Amino acid sequence: MIGLEAVFLQVRDLAPVDLDRWIENAWVRPEGRPGAWAFHDIDVARIRLIVELRDHLEVNEAALPTVLSLVDQVYAMRRRLQRLNAALAEEPPELREMLARLLDGAA
Repeated sequence: MIGLEAVFLQVRDLAPVDLDRWIENAWVRPEGRPGAWAFHDIDVARIRLIVELRDHLEVNEAALPTVLSLVDQVYAMRRRLQRLNAALAEEPPELREMLARLLDGAA
């Protein structure tokens, strides 16, 4: 975990007022309290994503909640698919082959 100062060193285009608003909007969820926030790597990655969306892709702030929600859904689906893939890897080859054939036919 890193502190507030380290976040500003890592994310150069970040203004304190923006980060405060993003925390208030729960777009970023550090631990701790105002003035003594502690950020996980995932928090810093999310801050970078928001800066990229806003500054480089020109997503306006009103649309950010929708875009962030969609990104969150994609990552959640990805985690579920990874767990499903790991579970299927434990199954007998015959079952995996049958499922693969069924899935190929569904496309």
